[in-house]
Amino acid sequence: MRYSEQFMEHIEYAFHAFCEVVLRHEAINAWRDLKRKMEREISLDYLMSEQYFEPSAMDSYFEKQDKPTIFLVLGKEVIVDDGRLAAALSKLPELRQEVLLLYYFIGYRDEAISRLLSLAIYYGDCYAVTVILSLIDATLRALK
Repeated sequence: MRYSEQFMEHIEYAFHAFCEVVLRHEAINAWRDLKRKMEREISLDYLMSEQYFEPSAMDSYFEKQDKPTIFLVLGKEVIVDDGRLAAALSKLPELRQEVLLLYYFIGYRDEAISRLLSLAIYYGDCYAVTVILSLIDATLRALK
């Protein structure tokens, strides 16, 4: 369908007017956002000229308080940074200490721990898993 030239010109002027309205409102929004930003923010140059302060902060979460304690388990080094945990682990009997370190720090499964430490293994009844889990539970209760 062919439109008349007068109608096409009207559509063009209407679109032009629509674009002007949209652009004007966007400019108003941008000025409003800039004004709001200027009211709420303070220049870093202003802050530095008034009084000197460190513009950054350093957290001390991962700083080492004491020397880390190193435990040797089956030829592998386990480093424990927390002094209280290291003291509690060092008070445990050697077998319980090895089981806890292998399970929680090195990430060995129950079956692997029972094979490595030559604990009683009876797979049909999952006896080894029960022994390891009861040993871990008893050790954790002793640490509390």
